[in-house]
Amino acid sequence: MKFVDRIDEIKFLEKEYNKKTSSFIVLYGRRRVGKTRLIKEFIKNKDSVYFLATEESETENIKTFQNILYSKYKIPLLDNNKLLSWNDLFYIISTLKFEKKLIIVIDEFQYLLKSNKGFSSILQKAWDEYLKDKNIMLIISGSALSMIKREVLSYSSPLYGRRTGQINLKPIKFKYFKEFFENKNIDLIKLYSLTGGIPKYIEILELKENIYDTIKENFLNVNSYLFEEPYLLLEKELKDIGSYFSIIKVIANGNNKLSKISASLGIKQTSLSYYLNNLIELDILEREVPILEKNPQTSKKGIYKIKDNFLNFWFKFIYPYKSYIEIGNIDFVMNIIKKSFIERHVSFIFEDISREELIDLNLNDKLPVKLSKIGRWWDKNLEIDIVGVDKENKPILFGECKYTKKPVDLDVYYVLVEKSKKLLKDNNHNNLYFVFFSYNGYTKNFIDKAKKEKNILIFEGDLSENY
Repeated sequence: MKFVDRIDEIKFLEKEYNKKTSSFIVLYGRRRVGKTRLIKEFIKNKDSVYFLATEESETENIKTFQNILYSKYKIPLLDNNKLLSWNDLFYIISTLKFEKKLIIVIDEFQYLLKSNKGFSSILQKAWDEYLKDKNIMLIISGSALSMIKREVLSYSSPLYGRRTGQINLKPIKFKYFKEFFENKNIDLIKLYSLTGGIPKYIEILELKENIYDTIKENFLNVNSYLFEEPYLLLEKELKDIGSYFSIIKVIANGNNKLSKISASLGIKQTSLSYYLNNLIELDILEREVPILEKNPQTSKKGIYKIKDNFLNFWFKFIYPYKSYIEIGNIDFVMNIIKKSFIERHVSFIFEDISREELIDLNLNDKLPVKLSKIGRWWDKNLEIDIVGVDKENKPILFGECKYTKKPVDLDVYYVLVEKSKKLLKDNNHNNLYFVFFSYNGYTKNFIDKAKKEKNILIFEGDLSENY
């Protein structure tokens, strides 16, 4: 599969590689996000030792690492007839002579921590005593986010303070998504709503002529890769997976406030905090508050969102009907998906993509006004898809996102103007900007209005051409 994006990550790794001193990089992120592919792209044509840890015993992992070193350097002491210790192997590496910086990669680092709880201390000692003063770049990569944060990044970890940098690898952004599908006529937004920016899912997805046939083939087939993926993805991270699945399903169904989650599951709010915090730490959920809240951490207006498009879709449309799919009642589930796929799922993904684009334009100074923050705003009676604030935290830009079958007409503009008036407490409505994202374009009246008014910005289509 084509290597897409990761421009900033490669640039950062190259910068660390070109340092005259040693480097210690921690690369982490959820499974399937492309950590190994990034590493392999980076180490191409460089002197490197790549070691993929496994769930085997510590002895087997040492044996594998030792064999890799022996096959590369042919040092007699590394012959497999005598099994060395981790400390011995790191010391031998430190004695090697190489013209350019040597890159040592330990991938799936969490498996070494599982087989030996003291491995962080072993690596810390080796780094301090043998490696840090050598022309070496050490990269450790892991998928078990909670373990990596606890055993590598936290203050209590023996490795704390050793790293020279870290990369929390995120899914591919929508603006690069089309690069996976060169010369293919597809609906990018609908497809992105199924896979998000997870390279593995994009790679294995079997595309059909329309989106519903694609869903049927890849999600409603009990033998397909994606049908059981959430179990495989989360079972290694979470205990009591049934409780977590119930919480995610309830949130996917629209119950995103703490009180509603509690009521739906019959669980006390205080008991939910543990589960919700774990899901946030694993980058599965995020807690969102209205952008103008002064104290976001303590705000009672916070809602919980599923960050991953794939998991969001799966828990909305697959998990609740899994028993129907397993007995072959595919048409029943397909009808449910067709009735609400756009309204309950794609339209919300379109909002996320629109805000993402606006943030990108703002970062690149391509908006007529500089914004310090961009987000959503809501209360009991009102919701605004996009609100941008200035450095004084005053709202100066308001936006609406419409994924509809018809072009957007001027009534949408006037409604947004009225919404903005309710939000501006000082009643100062001058120097405001209004931005619109419409999947199916705009009426002539709207376009004419936008041409006359300099404070109206419009974007249309799948947005990919805007990047």
